[in-house]
Amino acid sequence: MAKSGRDVVIVDGVRTPFAKANSKLRALHPAELGKVALKELVNRTNLDVNLVDEVIVGNVGNPSDAVNISRVVALRAGIPQSVSAHSVHRNCASAMESITSGYDKIKAGSADVVVAGGTENMSQFPLMMGNAFVQTFEKLSMARSPIQQLTALAGLLKADLKQVVDLMTTGPFQSTPFKPRVAVVEGLTDPFVGINMGQTAEILAKEFGLSREEQDEFALRSHQKAVQAQQSKRLDAETTPVFLPPKYKEFVTQDIGPRAEQTLAQLAKLKPFFDRQYGTITVGNACPITDGAAMVLLMSREKALSLGYKPIASIRSYAFAGLEPERMGLGPVYSTPKALKKAGLTLADMGLFEINEAFAAQVLSCVKAMGSKKFAQEKLGLDQAVGEIDMEKLNVNGGAIALGHPVGATGTRLVITLMKEMQIKNVQFGLATLCIGGGQGGAVILEREQS
Repeated sequence: MAKSGRDVVIVDGVRTPFAKANSKLRALHPAELGKVALKELVNRTNLDVNLVDEVIVGNVGNPSDAVNISRVVALRAGIPQSVSAHSVHRNCASAMESITSGYDKIKAGSADVVVAGGTENMSQFPLMMGNAFVQTFEKLSMARSPIQQLTALAGLLKADLKQVVDLMTTGPFQSTPFKPRVAVVEGLTDPFVGINMGQTAEILAKEFGLSREEQDEFALRSHQKAVQAQQSKRLDAETTPVFLPPKYKEFVTQDIGPRAEQTLAQLAKLKPFFDRQYGTITVGNACPITDGAAMVLLMSREKALSLGYKPIASIRSYAFAGLEPERMGLGPVYSTPKALKKAGLTLADMGLFEINEAFAAQVLSCVKAMGSKKFAQEKLGLDQAVGEIDMEKLNVNGGAIALGHPVGATGTRLVITLMKEMQIKNVQFGLATLCIGGGQGGAVILEREQS
């Protein structure tokens, strides 16, 4: 394909280490994590921040004190006040959406320099109180006398007592005014079909005949590859240290998730988490809840060259697609052929693959579905299978089962990891793709830039 000045290139990308929720990064506000990644990106690229046209940041658990978190990240990182910023939300693909939104702006000629990425601190997803509790505090805030305040509190106790009576007379109840709702649990439950993401993976495991052993073996390989990538310093090129509050003397340099001591025997001992009796999905063959941030610098080709940059990759195409929410894990199978068609390429042209590891069952189902002619004909309206994925080219530095999945940042992490590995291995084309809660898939095809 002939090169154009309006081609969208990626100059560089960087991310924080990813850390399991409630570990080292738990105290850092997601805007702070985003700031760390963005400042390092500016430093590594020696970017004149006055040239930035837009900052776009993906985020899922939108914090109430940073509603447009992209703007907060941008200002904290030293981007001028005159530069506009907006946040995007597409569940697990939010940070991929930030990149494709930047791509569209540059392609359309409305921008030449865009910072795109994502940030998430899942440790800080809140507990939410029930309506009765909230309404009581609303009444308390409006009460003008001690008597009115006591009346409001009595209303809360009365409501809670009614729940206890209901329990004694009619059976168990789901919640009381004092029982909080867990935001991360609600967020990972599909409101349309009423099941959580793990249950959707159980559906795929059964439909594609995936054994517990297959899933555990895939999970083990994820850890082994991630540990090897850490030990070889391969991931250092994409990560930056994060200094920890309150004294900022301690810092994190590597992902907190990959386990060098992980064994198949240990994984086999774990109990099914989502279907206790018949399930195969465990906390060991699923991704952990995670904190982290990632950023990339996008430019038009003409702008990058005029500034003397040597981009790492260009975005050849992208696509999003929808499917049944209860089979959301198959999203990559639906979005990938659309992206391939736009790029004028086939799956066989891809030299590397990054498929987000929400669950081992989900990735293995995608691999099977992509290689199935029957699935392509019945579900995708295609004459032939999407194509075979060489497992030796898939997630070569490990995936989210080991590295983690901060939902608002993962889409950018996939692109960064892919493009840097394409550079190392001298691969021309690569695919980054992921499933999206709610029944969608996203895919981006990269082309390595010649050095």
